[in-house]
Amino acid sequence: MKAATAARGLVADGEPVFRADDEALLRGSAAFETLRVYAGRPFLLGEHVARFRASIDALGLEPVDDPALRELVAAVLGPGDGVLRLYRTSYDLVATLADLPPGLDEQRRRGLRLRTTDLGAPTILAGVKATSYADAFAARRAAERAGADDALFLAGGVVLETATANVWWRRGDELFTPALRAGVLPGVTRGFFLGIEAATEGVFDVAELAAADEAFTTSSIREVMPVVELDGRPVGDGRPGPAAARLQAALRLRSAP
Repeated sequence: MKAATAARGLVADGEPVFRADDEALLRGSAAFETLRVYAGRPFLLGEHVARFRASIDALGLEPVDDPALRELVAAVLGPGDGVLRLYRTSYDLVATLADLPPGLDEQRRRGLRLRTTDLGAPTILAGVKATSYADAFAARRAAERAGADDALFLAGGVVLETATANVWWRRGDELFTPALRAGVLPGVTRGFFLGIEAATEGVFDVAELAAADEAFTTSSIREVMPVVELDGRPVGDGRPGPAAARLQAALRLRSAP
């Protein structure tokens, strides 16, 4: 992994990046963004930076300086694919570049198994990209222990999102996705697809997702991931569907150099 900070520039391998007394580590109070890099090009960087700024403002952190951010991104980028992350902590501005998670294409061919978790009322920072992901990842680990791949969050039976992705489904020729509200992150990849694809946004009971012809999730790093199972029962015919394949192809076409 490569890392650079506004305070120190490119950080040598093995050197610490964050201060031990940074609120980012002590209390998870940092804004961050994660985006995919294709052949050295950050995809939808402007949209991610806009959301990054909104999260920084919501957390009451120091605003980001444009030249400093551009310099950090340039310092860590290389010619290949990867995962670019931006952090605004109480002390510093940080950019990192890491390898893509392994097995994404294999998981896409197989499809995801989701397990529902009802969160009740969303928190005050719902919709903010902050590093306090403890609840989400605890729910994901619980889903994995139950034999699933990820957790699908509900609020009183209403569909929200998964731990790190927005959720969609198809009934006939129509696509559906939860409208932006508390508990539904304004995903940049979600916004990209809404810009090229007609879909109905709304407040939906989980029964509507369970009865769909197909379902899938969208996120910057995992792109489009088919959902084949919900709480142990197949979604549609229990196989990745055509809408997910079509949107994945559209994303790769748009992100190609």
